[in-house]
Amino acid sequence: MKITQLIARQILDSRGYPTLEAELTLSNETAGRAAIPGGTSAGRHEAVELRDEGEAYFGQAVTKAVNNVKTTLAQALIGKEFDQTTLDQTLIELDGTDNKGRLGANAILSVSLAFAWAASRAESKPLYHYIGDLYGNAKFVLPRPMFNIMNGGKHANWATDIQEYMVIPIKAATWAEKQRVGVEIYHALYKLLKTKKYSTNVGYEGGFAPQLESNEEALELMIQAITTAGYAVATEVAIGLDPAASEFYNSETKRYQLKRDQKTLTSEQMVRWTVDLTQKYPLISLEDMLAEDDWAGWTSLTEQLGGTTQIVGDDLLTTNTKLIKQAITQKACNSLLVKLNQIGTLTETLQAMKLAQNAGWTNVVSHRSGETEDVTIAHLAVGTGCGQIKTGAPSRSERTAKYNELTRIAEKLEPTV
Repeated sequence: MKITQLIARQILDSRGYPTLEAELTLSNETAGRAAIPGGTSAGRHEAVELRDEGEAYFGQAVTKAVNNVKTTLAQALIGKEFDQTTLDQTLIELDGTDNKGRLGANAILSVSLAFAWAASRAESKPLYHYIGDLYGNAKFVLPRPMFNIMNGGKHANWATDIQEYMVIPIKAATWAEKQRVGVEIYHALYKLLKTKKYSTNVGYEGGFAPQLESNEEALELMIQAITTAGYAVATEVAIGLDPAASEFYNSETKRYQLKRDQKTLTSEQMVRWTVDLTQKYPLISLEDMLAEDDWAGWTSLTEQLGGTTQIVGDDLLTTNTKLIKQAITQKACNSLLVKLNQIGTLTETLQAMKLAQNAGWTNVVSHRSGETEDVTIAHLAVGTGCGQIKTGAPSRSERTAKYNELTRIAEKLEPTV
């Protein structure tokens, strides 16, 4: 497919920071558009999100990345024929760095995804079907949502040390039922917080962010909300955590500082605390319970809990095949958190997911804290058949955009809904 036009612009993400959007047109006049999210607690090994670092928007402007799309990338791509694989390889070669630091992963990914949208339309396929063809998957399933209904850490002014508390429907069969479970628990939690005179302000990902006395108090509130909403704890609804532990890990002292609990823990003690939590609460998914470079801690945690619990690597892996291979060798986790902008192209993302899948791991497609109305990740989850998605609370339109897109997809794949 020949590219005939490529443009880019600076738009705003859900945090009010600038981000990049690209539009690409093919010779048959089909077009695609993609907007790129940004992270707040970003992993150290992620591909580079190119920002201007000048005065505009307090250094957060992305006009350099926009100009890279409009000049370097447009000049190299317009008038030439590509498929997804050859386009993404060309983008990687044009940048020429290991971390996409020259042109910016945000610039590169915007073109990669805009092409995918345009190409899927040129083939008269939904994007999830186009992705499925690339991935070698024909079994399209609606994912199980992991609703982040309580926010803490850097996403919510450190209301708790733990960044994300998620409720996970485990019994509901259809997409509509899964969504209903999460929404009803979310509103039950709202009423519970109001009754206790806690704040119902929300964090970056739409979850409530009350200032609590301890990290476990949030878990107790979630248990109450699940029960109040009429669901059975553990058999109908389980819980997931994402502490983003790198954010409260002191690399000099090699200690985890849980300020809400007034604790300072070694790696071994952090693993023990995590194991204790799984014995008290119905925790089935644990993401970034340890810092991104605490490989020994990760291996210990997986050895102790990996047989029954999803141990998800985010900052540890950054959707990077080199790090995934290392984690497979060291048995450091058993699940990959998938973030397109951590690696920078659709092709590399699918390669990472396939590597994880072939190792017997699970994949969890994820949003970022700084999101847009772009719905690509809904199609990525369905197209790869991975069965799981993290895209925030059922609140704030940049989050509900993904849920609503999954509802539209469900009309095609689950016609009885």
